[in-house]
Amino acid sequence: MSEPEFTEAKLPHPGFTVETAKVLAEVAHNRQKDKLKRPYRDHVIAVGDALGDFDDDIRIAGYLHDIAEDTPITRQALLEMGVSERAVDIIERVTNRLHDNPDDYEAGIRFIAEDHDAALVKIADNAHNSLPERVRALAQKWPDKPPVTKYRDARPVLYAAVDVEEVRKILARVNPWLLEELDDLLDEADDTDYENLSYDDPEGAGSEPVPHRD
Repeated sequence: MSEPEFTEAKLPHPGFTVETAKVLAEVAHNRQKDKLKRPYRDHVIAVGDALGDFDDDIRIAGYLHDIAEDTPITRQALLEMGVSERAVDIIERVTNRLHDNPDDYEAGIRFIAEDHDAALVKIADNAHNSLPERVRALAQKWPDKPPVTKYRDARPVLYAAVDVEEVRKILARVNPWLLEELDDLLDEADDTDYENLSYDDPEGAGSEPVPHRD
């Protein structure tokens, strides 16, 4: 009787946590600066923090949303670290340089908006880039064509890809100043004729509709 053969068991890869993603983002972007020469790591951390009401994959993608754009870290490297395929797919979808035409910002936004999870991450990214103080600073630096214009134009496209309450949760965390703009957008999209609105009997008793009263 031959000896049984034993193979070395492969232990499952330890889970890649939200906290791990946050640390990786801080390290990967440590020396980078944004358009205003501020530490870029502050931006990626703010985006991840803004997604605190969502699941781990979305939060991880938030912290790492620019890692494929601005660092040498590849898809395979992220997978080997233990990042889920879903999170990596989100990261790649929001990575501008991986789009068919990286120079076409509007097309990139439409592509991102085709995926619910990626749209959430991009909404958080957009909101942090649109903080009032940053908007003023960018407008002063580029008075002819401030970069924030494209952020403003992208928001309705991104908002339409997700539930409005999801948008509210993100904005409340990262940029509550945009909540008023969101309400204005919702009002513009609402074509209900409130002047002639009537309500049916909720019990279905067949009574006459109740006229709208001011």
